[in-house]
Amino acid sequence: MNTNADLLKELRIDRSAPPPPSRRGLWIGLAVAALLLVLLVVGVLVLGNRAIEVDTTVVAAPVAAGAAGGSVLDASGYVVARRMATVSAKITGRVREVRIEEGQRVEEGEILATLDPIDADARRDLSAAQLDAARSQVAGVQAQLTEASANADRLQTLVGQQLVSKAQYEQAVAQRDALRAQLTTSRRNATVASEQLRISAIGVDDTFVRAPFAGVVIAKAAQPGEIVSPLSAGGGFTRTGIGTLVDMESLEVEVDVGESYIGRVKPGMPVETTLNAYQDWKIPGSVIAIVPTADRGKATVKVRIALDAKDGRIVPDMGATVSFLEQARPAQDGDAPRLPRVPAAALSERDGAQVVFVVDGDVVRQRAVEPGERVGGNVEIGKGVSPGDELVLDAPDALEDGSRVRVKP
Repeated sequence: MNTNADLLKELRIDRSAPPPPSRRGLWIGLAVAALLLVLLVVGVLVLGNRAIEVDTTVVAAPVAAGAAGGSVLDASGYVVARRMATVSAKITGRVREVRIEEGQRVEEGEILATLDPIDADARRDLSAAQLDAARSQVAGVQAQLTEASANADRLQTLVGQQLVSKAQYEQAVAQRDALRAQLTTSRRNATVASEQLRISAIGVDDTFVRAPFAGVVIAKAAQPGEIVSPLSAGGGFTRTGIGTLVDMESLEVEVDVGESYIGRVKPGMPVETTLNAYQDWKIPGSVIAIVPTADRGKATVKVRIALDAKDGRIVPDMGATVSFLEQARPAQDGDAPRLPRVPAAALSERDGAQVVFVVDGDVVRQRAVEPGERVGGNVEIGKGVSPGDELVLDAPDALEDGSRVRVKP
């Protein structure tokens, strides 16, 4: 038995076997992977916690509805409408029907009156007949051109066979070309007649006087049988309007403030308006704008006042007294509570809902709100904010609940 020889073979070193793997490269790879992971985590933390610079505003306490204390100035003026129009016809004509009365509410595009359409209908019928005649002429010339073209083609063949003279062929070609030009002219005449019919139809539509906007009729100026015209005839027998229409949603107050006191008035300033006809009714509002011009003769500056209440008792040209308020008094029994107002720029939309971002330390908290009436550049908020809350203005799209922020100085 070869027991010793087998033992010697097992102890022999195999020179052809690959060397065992080195652990040094493995440790280097693990170290590099760990370093990359640490850098990634640090980058996420640094970038994720970077503060967003924002502008903010503080929610003020709502002013109590009713007389506010600290009136700094009183001024008188009148209720005016920003949208008021005397509606007239576009053409001169005799009134056939008037469909409005004082106090009636009309919608945009509603017919207020109609004029006698006899002349307009006659012009439209004449234009329609002219169009039919022009189209008939086009058809006749087209038939003549077809015959002339066939005749010219036939003579061209006969000329080649010397069966007819060349003069006859040239005469047929000239007749064909003349009919082509006549057909072009006839088609253009038909186009003109079609446009004339369209214009005549507009003239018929102009016999209907329509409301330019929705509003209330405050004056009826014309009666059936009268002549109306968009221009004054100068003799006094021609009406220039059908009636006067006012958009009651555009009512506001204009007051004249003395130059010596205009410095006390600021845009957005709260006011109370008292109508001369209703002395016990205090209407809250605010200053819309100070008109940047002065009346040299009266030494006054015009100020526009918005009315928070929309009521049928408020009518144009009604006298009013406006009190410009500095601070609100405490609410009393019977006063309707007023909602806090925030700038419209504080509202944002997230997932189809209106929200605001409230600054809480160095982060923001998202709150859903219920916007109310818009007054000037501000919006009343029925739910979601409280006086003293600091809100973000013009929130960027990247801002979300819990984002870190830095308020701009």
